[in-house]
Amino acid sequence: MAKKKIITEEQIIDLYMDYVLEHDQQPKTVYAFAKASNFEEQKFYEFFASFQGLEAHIFKAFFDNTLKVLQVSENYDSFDARTKLLSFYFTFFENLTANRSFVLFALNQHQNKLKNLKSLTKLRQEFLGYISSLDIETLETKQEKIDKFQEKGLQESAWVQLLITLKFWMEDDSSGFEKTDIFIEKSINTTFDFLDTAPLKSLFDLGKFLFKEKVQMK
Repeated sequence: MAKKKIITEEQIIDLYMDYVLEHDQQPKTVYAFAKASNFEEQKFYEFFASFQGLEAHIFKAFFDNTLKVLQVSENYDSFDARTKLLSFYFTFFENLTANRSFVLFALNQHQNKLKNLKSLTKLRQEFLGYISSLDIETLETKQEKIDKFQEKGLQESAWVQLLITLKFWMEDDSSGFEKTDIFIEKSINTTFDFLDTAPLKSLFDLGKFLFKEKVQMK
């Protein structure tokens, strides 16, 4: 009987990705997967609770690798929020393209689309935190509840936009996914143009001025 090999988290991920791409399905059980890959079943559970948890970890790894690449750049920290987010998108989708076959499998394996999205739970958590870290300017109202609602709404809108872009990329059949690149640039720029608070601030200030004037006249 062959001796079971010592295995790492990264090796389990590689073995799993190879398995699903070769068989076009998940292993039937963790036991069967471990046996086929010649390692102890318990080693799997030291790192992951399930195949779904493993897939969620993989998508988080795509996010982590994206940030590592961006942070190596000397100029990234000096970028404004719009440019940082554009850089994130282009780098993130380069990572996805390098693993396109697996991404397509993971996000199309169930007829229930909501079930497929469970693989993105860790990615969602990390991405929302990333959006918050960009300090994207919104209209400050001095009302804590409203300002928090705006921030939360911005994060959720950014997540929906990422999902829409992901779907576009999955269906993109253009050479080098150039249509996705164009979609990213146009959608991000449109979002930031819409969020431009300068006109809104002017309107808000005018409203406060008129309100004060009306009160004083009375």
